[in-house]
Amino acid sequence: MEQQGIIIAVVAALTSGAAWKFWEQRLKAKQQEKEMDREEDFAYRDDLKSRVTRLEDLLTESNEKVLALTAEVHALRTEVHFLTKENERLKNIR
Repeated sequence: MEQQGIIIAVVAALTSGAAWKFWEQRLKAKQQEKEMDREEDFAYRDDLKSRVTRLEDLLTESNEKVLALTAEVHALRTEVHFLTKENERLKNIR
């Protein structure tokens, strides 16, 4: 009977050490998985930030081009207006 108690105590001691090791490894694996997910989230966020920055730069560049083209169209309209007047004047001279 006493041997049975000793055997149970030895098995319990060995099992609790193994169980502790198992749970410790399981927790480490979960922590590593969370870290990997977090790194993926950071990579995704950083990619989005770089895309937004690039798009903002393109928008600014496009706005500048639109302003330049608008000014050029205005100048060309003015020139066409004067050329039309000059053309009409020359037609009336003949």
